[in-house]
Amino acid sequence: MVEELKTFIAVVDNKSFTKAANSINISQPGVSLHIANLEKYFGTKLIERSNKQRTILITSTGKILYKRAKQILSLLNETKEELNNYTYSPSGTLKLGSSMTIGEFILPKILGDFIKEYPNVKIEVTIENTKHIYDKFKNYDIDVALIEGNVPLENYMLKNFYKDTMVVVSHSSFKYDKNIELNKFLSNQTWIHREEGSGTGENLNTFLNIENIYPKNIIILGSNYAIKQAVKNNLGITFISSLVVKDDVKNKDLKIIPTKTEYHRYFSYLCHKNNLSKVAELFIQKLNDL
Repeated sequence: MVEELKTFIAVVDNKSFTKAANSINISQPGVSLHIANLEKYFGTKLIERSNKQRTILITSTGKILYKRAKQILSLLNETKEELNNYTYSPSGTLKLGSSMTIGEFILPKILGDFIKEYPNVKIEVTIENTKHIYDKFKNYDIDVALIEGNVPLENYMLKNFYKDTMVVVSHSSFKYDKNIELNKFLSNQTWIHREEGSGTGENLNTFLNIENIYPKNIIILGSNYAIKQAVKNNLGITFISSLVVKDDVKNKDLKIIPTKTEYHRYFSYLCHKNNLSKVAELFIQKLNDL
């Protein structure tokens, strides 16, 4: 039917079967057959032909079909483009940088969904602390940076995409003396701390300052896993994302020490303005949908 409609439009536009045949590159008998098929399908005469004058006349119903045929073909073309855009699978390389907590607990699920939807995209991921990721981002070694700490505000786009909860965590056997003010009690503890440049470490410092806690001792370790293992081995307490210790608290290997105030922070993404690839745009859309 689509080819017949194209032929009919060509006949009307050219006002000739012969010219129509030449314009769409089919035989003149082919044109006649297409018109006959349409007239049979719609049950009406579409074109009156004069053999003597070798002219054609478009009937009233033919004029209606001509208008509708153009609309139908236009809609089909739009639909084809829409479907092509929908099914087209972008390709290329997406370079991501992620701070530790995001890289360990948020990014795997996002990437799993992203790769399923865009299987032709190659992903390169760097997971380090916030400072190192930010430095790589500034040097354009990373397309999109996922961070959990503060960075200098410069000429790039920064947007929050996830609200995280921070908690004080101890070994499951840890006992808190409620007769002592919390800040004084916690000041008398060994704290397990992340290295300088870490977003988690930055948040721990903020918490200690707000609560007026002055640790008796500090142990510095370079990863969430190392900190969690240190606390599980009763080496001290820490202030860390609830994502890191959720399962351990549930299994009663660790426990959360309640604080009067709930502490939250935001995970953010950075991208360079006016310099985003299509695959980076698609990934950011995933982040915005969280």
